[in-house]
Amino acid sequence: MDPLEIVGNLHNTKPIYQPIISAIRHTVIGYEVLGRYRNGDEWVSLGDFFLDSEVPEEFKVEVDQHLLKMAIKDMLDTNTEGYLFINRNAKQLMVNDGEDLLQTLISFEQKGFSMSRIVIEVTEHDFDEEFENLNHLLLYYKTYGIQVAVDHVGAKSANIDRIRQLEPHILKIDTDIIRNHKSDGFQDIMHSLSMLARRIGAALLFENIEDNFQLHFAWKHGGRYYQGYYLAKPGFDLTAKRPLSVNVTEKVSEYIRREKRLVEERVNHVLAWEQKVKNAIPNWHGPKKIDTFIEALTAYFDEESFRMFICDSDGQQVSANFRKRGKEWEIEPDKKGSNWAFRPYFLENTMQMKTWNRGILSDIYSDIETREMIRTFSYPLTDQYFLFIDIQYSFLYDNESLLI
Repeated sequence: MDPLEIVGNLHNTKPIYQPIISAIRHTVIGYEVLGRYRNGDEWVSLGDFFLDSEVPEEFKVEVDQHLLKMAIKDMLDTNTEGYLFINRNAKQLMVNDGEDLLQTLISFEQKGFSMSRIVIEVTEHDFDEEFENLNHLLLYYKTYGIQVAVDHVGAKSANIDRIRQLEPHILKIDTDIIRNHKSDGFQDIMHSLSMLARRIGAALLFENIEDNFQLHFAWKHGGRYYQGYYLAKPGFDLTAKRPLSVNVTEKVSEYIRREKRLVEERVNHVLAWEQKVKNAIPNWHGPKKIDTFIEALTAYFDEESFRMFICDSDGQQVSANFRKRGKEWEIEPDKKGSNWAFRPYFLENTMQMKTWNRGILSDIYSDIETREMIRTFSYPLTDQYFLFIDIQYSFLYDNESLLI
């Protein structure tokens, strides 16, 4: 479509509303405003118009302003509550130093539409140019109560520091990334984004959810908001209180039941391993016969483990490594004397084991030596000596509760 035709016929443009669902209440808490243009007998998306770099930013601002005014008027006329998410790129926001948008919102606040209901979405790509100017403008908007969301988070990990500096209210994650990156590496990216969101006090919003797998992923990774065709398609009419496409409450109940089952299975593994070590404790005769103790213990963990050793409370390895290669356990005496206190959580975990006299199962992680994903089960033999049993990937793979 010709951009001039669109700008010259604003009466043929219309906002359409994509519902956003709360993970807490499982109800619609707001809408993202999208644009449609009437082309003959059909309404077509204005996405290409806004994404076309050849279209002047002033044209985009004019159309966006028109859609925004219609959207806020619709919400006021229909007494529709909740947030209104609007998309703006950096260049659009910089037109007239962002005053056009601000003055529009101020005028509607005087009519009863609070600016705290507005969420401005900027994409992570916008950080590549004039970030300082964009940051200052968004900080200025935030003083009016306007909320900020960063879209397509995770597309460029180099922007993590800028996201932290901006401190947005919401981080939007496109679930298309999940579909295309089912690797362990992406799990690490999601973990980093979840930690970042916690540190800066931002909520996670998962968009483009198109199936049950993606909804479950969003729930499991701490998504506070959900959005996508699987849940609800965009619609023109705010007064039509259409039900969601799926019963989110029922879906979440399924996820909870599954997660509780997996947690119970994981706890049972830990309890079984604790009992195995307790059964072997009579063979513990102190550090002088430490390798003999582990050698006897290997039979108890022949199926699960591929490496075992003992450290003291300062992280010093006081035993050799017992390393399983094929079906045989080999002794690696050169590992004695290594110090592992530098590892994250080592000292905290040993103190917890000492205090509670219970074993601890680590998160899943990549072993430096084997490059495989493993877990480590740790157990306090005394208040000074701690047993470490590395669980091999093949055992994790056969037990779903240990693999996630």
